[in-house]
Amino acid sequence: MTYLILFFSAFISATLIPFGSEALLIYDIKEGFNIVYLVFIATLGNSLGSILNYFLGLKGEEFLIKKNLLKEKSILKSKKYFDKYGWFCILFSWVPIIGDPLTFIAGVLKFNLKLFILLVVIAKFSRYLFIALLLY
Repeated sequence: MTYLILFFSAFISATLIPFGSEALLIYDIKEGFNIVYLVFIATLGNSLGSILNYFLGLKGEEFLIKKNLLKEKSILKSKKYFDKYGWFCILFSWVPIIGDPLTFIAGVLKFNLKLFILLVVIAKFSRYLFIALLLY
């Protein structure tokens, strides 16, 4: 049950809903649960939450254009820049406040999905591993 709760905590914290999973990870480590499983589960949940953001951005682009919240010209211009430098930005998807919108924007700009998933998993895993190593 502990791992399931951590998974959902990590998943929700990666969406656009303001929430955090680090405190629960720290608590679970201090309670003596398997650190490898905890890091894996937290990474999986957080990465899947970011992938949800990506698909919300991907599917929400049409809605945003229709409601005049985005202009198609702006998207095309931003896409060129994001395709060139976006991979670096996605490595910051773990950062509170700015990370979740970055994953949404990657979807709006139709960033390469395979590269997106790879970079998000690297970023999320690195953060949780760092926290785990600090406590180990």
